[in-house]
Amino acid sequence: MKVGLIGDSLTEGRPGVSFYNLLKLQYPQISFHNLGNPGETIKSLFTRLEKAPLQSSYDLLIIWIGVNDVYSKLLKVQAQPVAKNHIEFEEYCLKVLEKAHAASKNVVLVSPALVGEDLQNHTNTEIKELTSIMESIALKSGNVYFVNMQNLFKEHLEHLECSGFINTNVMRVLLDVLFYKNPLRIDKLSQKRGLHVTLDGVHLNSKGADIVAQQYSSIIELYGDEEDKIGGS
Repeated sequence: MKVGLIGDSLTEGRPGVSFYNLLKLQYPQISFHNLGNPGETIKSLFTRLEKAPLQSSYDLLIIWIGVNDVYSKLLKVQAQPVAKNHIEFEEYCLKVLEKAHAASKNVVLVSPALVGEDLQNHTNTEIKELTSIMESIALKSGNVYFVNMQNLFKEHLEHLECSGFINTNVMRVLLDVLFYKNPLRIDKLSQKRGLHVTLDGVHLNSKGADIVAQQYSSIIELYGDEEDKIGGS
């Protein structure tokens, strides 16, 4: 079985704890292809797939995208172009799914999780709006399985006292990549910042990586059970 994981730095696994590594340990018999690209937005993902189409036929493609369409607006430096509005976001999301279906009949679309662990902040409100767009696309398509990742994280955070910390310093993010590679050190820094599931409000600590790995695992098990296709939402 060959599974492609498409996304941004959360999929690549840096900074923070890698859910991809957890999946490789859990499923040594599966060939996972990590197609995560730091700073990826919905527009830059389409451009990447346009310039370098997926070469192989995958049994399953999981696309986790959208967080940088919100998070990068908080940064002084935007590495990739961002959709100018929700209409353009929807247009590019449809284009990305078209590219994905050319490489696999089984495609999963995952909504962004968090920009900051304060669920009431304005960035998470926008994440919720993008989630609604992505869910609507999946429902209309009939051949895309949708995962609301924000809701999964909300279940773990809604009864906790959450810090408003969000790392918007690009240099600090790079330093976290360079100097915080060990999960124990990552979790210690996360705790120091008052965070529960992320290192910096966006990227994952051990708990966050576990949440994502468990969800991806359930998708993989679902695919294995059905043996043909995942089907609708």
